[in-house]
Amino acid sequence: MKSFRPVHALAALALVAAPIAACTYNEALGRDQLVLVDESALSQAGQQAWAQAIQSNEISRNAAQNERLRRVGARIVQAAGLGNMNWEYAVFVSEQPNAFVLPGGRMGVTTGLLILAQNDDQLAAVIGHEAAHVVARHAAERYSQTALAQTGVQIATGVSGQYGQAVGALGGIGAQVGVLLPFSRRHELEADRIGVDFMQRAGYRPREALTLWRIMAAAGGASAPEFASTHPSDSTRIAALEAYLAERGW
Repeated sequence: MKSFRPVHALAALALVAAPIAACTYNEALGRDQLVLVDESALSQAGQQAWAQAIQSNEISRNAAQNERLRRVGARIVQAAGLGNMNWEYAVFVSEQPNAFVLPGGRMGVTTGLLILAQNDDQLAAVIGHEAAHVVARHAAERYSQTALAQTGVQIATGVSGQYGQAVGALGGIGAQVGVLLPFSRRHELEADRIGVDFMQRAGYRPREALTLWRIMAAAGGASAPEFASTHPSDSTRIAALEAYLAERGW
């Protein structure tokens, strides 16, 4: 495994949510966002994703594993300003290190991640990263970008004949590589930064996030080139996070 690749269930589920047009300022990100889906729709999609995950995967009943998730998760939730809801937690039995936090108060990690994370600080790094995606409204923003890109491709395919089909095919590739994938990499780096903010606020050691990513990188394995991946390369992620921690004095 070349790098940690979290489960972003809402990135796909947001596509079924009812769209509304809005351009809003996100304080956590420090920038404006174009958002075409509201929070209630995302929360409903998250509930559906959670129910499906619980139904289709084996759930760990190990008391120590579940207590660890709840202990670390609750501290990150409070630090992220997401403590105003009743949270559900689950440990999924899987060797693949993974985690997700869904809008509406649902958090899951795999047994593989609990094994890989050598201490609670490293576990908090992953949970903080996933919680950051929720606070940053990345799923809603990614949906908006996807919707706009698809609209552009549909316009291109309106050209008649084989030329129109070729333009449509190239348009799809161009939209994916030129807009959607790089934008998703931006989301990942933003979530890294916000996630360590949550770690520090919750009383965990932010530099353990670097240790975790280095453990992931050392695990090795094949991965797609960075330009064709929705995630930054290990070196890009570690360098960006190290620079941010130095800037914050952590």
